[in-house]
Amino acid sequence: MSLVLESNESLPYIDPEPTAGQKERARALIDKELPADYLTTPHPSLPPLHETKFSESMSKELERVAAGQPMQGGIDMGRYEAPENEDIVDLDVKAKRLALRQAYVASTFLSGRQDNLQLLDEHGKNAWLVSNDRAEEILKDLERTLAMLKSETDAINKSRKATQEAHKAELLGLQDAWRRGIGQILETEVATEELRQLIYDRQRQQHTR
Repeated sequence: MSLVLESNESLPYIDPEPTAGQKERARALIDKELPADYLTTPHPSLPPLHETKFSESMSKELERVAAGQPMQGGIDMGRYEAPENEDIVDLDVKAKRLALRQAYVASTFLSGRQDNLQLLDEHGKNAWLVSNDRAEEILKDLERTLAMLKSETDAINKSRKATQEAHKAELLGLQDAWRRGIGQILETEVATEELRQLIYDRQRQQHTR
């Protein structure tokens, strides 16, 4: 034997849905019992909140935001904004080239950001996070390669310096010998020219007799 209940009205322990008027009266009674500052004052049974301590830089940044002051330093996002046409009309050639370069930078940045947003929308957050993770791995590989190249360069410079120091005396000796050789060549050329002049003088004297 089975009993089929077609509606909840036949169940005595299920209350019917309260009407809108009953809900309003219930809310009024609840609001009457609540203190006026219940939305801003924690309940006495709650544990006290931990005191939040900000660093000096964070405190200054919060004060700046609260005062409505512009950001000092950091990344200038204005360089990534598309320039207004009226701002370029009265510029000279050099300024226009600079404005054009800034426009290219802004266009590249905005295009890349749009592509990232489209990929995020198409493939979801996980794919975007995986892409960021791969980009971080590539960056780490490049940083490791750069550190290795710097280390190799330092080693080569140290080896070059050590070799120069080891052969410093020999290099100085060769340099002094080269200078002495140049000096002897100049002395020989001067002596040769003096001897040639002496021979010409004696020949003229013989012809005049």
